[in-house]
Amino acid sequence: MTETWDCLVVGGGPAGLTAAVYLGRFRRRVLVVDGGDSRTGWIPRSHNLAGFPEGIAGPELLDRLREQATHYGGIVRPGRVDRIDRGDAGIFTATLGTGDTLRATTVVLATGVVENPPPHADLAEAVRSGRVRTCPICDGYEGIDQRIAVMGAGAHAAAEALFLRTYTARLTLLLVDDPAALPGETRHQLDAAAIAVRQVRAGSLTLEDDGVTALCADDGQVHRFDIVYSAFGTASQSGLARRLGARMDDDRRLLVDPHMATSVPGLYAAGDLVRGLNQISIAAGEAAIAATAIHSHLPRVDASPG
Repeated sequence: MTETWDCLVVGGGPAGLTAAVYLGRFRRRVLVVDGGDSRTGWIPRSHNLAGFPEGIAGPELLDRLREQATHYGGIVRPGRVDRIDRGDAGIFTATLGTGDTLRATTVVLATGVVENPPPHADLAEAVRSGRVRTCPICDGYEGIDQRIAVMGAGAHAAAEALFLRTYTARLTLLLVDDPAALPGETRHQLDAAAIAVRQVRAGSLTLEDDGVTALCADDGQVHRFDIVYSAFGTASQSGLARRLGARMDDDRRLLVDPHMATSVPGLYAAGDLVRGLNQISIAAGEAAIAATAIHSHLPRVDASPG
């Protein structure tokens, strides 16, 4: 008979692996299916994660989390979950890309988000280089007084540029759409903050050894920056939850209760899939909440008599 896991975790980023650490320490049988595409693996060095005053590289953090999860009995398996079904008895059946199936009493979705169309053909490699970034909350501090551009569309990109004004006065907003389409109030805020606004085409960025250049469409000139932020937004990877009928908001982020439970009994979610503030610390905290709720939901594990 196919083994039924206490919990299947879909996603091997900080949320999924933290859930596995907690569930393993709760003496639960937990399996993580890791697609290997966590955006944490792009991070050259994170400096805002508590406990690492000198920072830590994203790949190293993932390695440590995998080691910790397996140390406490969790199984981390490479692969992709293509489909999840929930049977009449409440047991979930997951179908992998290989055609294999897995059964679990509960599921934690930690599939995260993907970047919308990027300013560079290989966004992951550009981010690893440190010259293109995606999260000013994460690393705006490291850009103090540097030449920074924010590339994106409309008010979303403008808001990111205004956020970065805390760190540098040398800011440019590179819009792939018409700057004249910006709301008047937004344009007034940009002017007040002395943020230059230029128009570019999406493929106009070039990575250099010492920065990034952009060919601007409005003046035909090449402009040079130390850092460029991609501000095209993200899309949640919520297809598995959607098939199960889980409730979502207008941005297709999963709606959860205070215990990180979705509207589908036994289905939990944590990390970027849940809310727009894409932070490693939040993902880990939500995973801890979800894992503890799952442990309390499942039948008690009794220790053997000593």
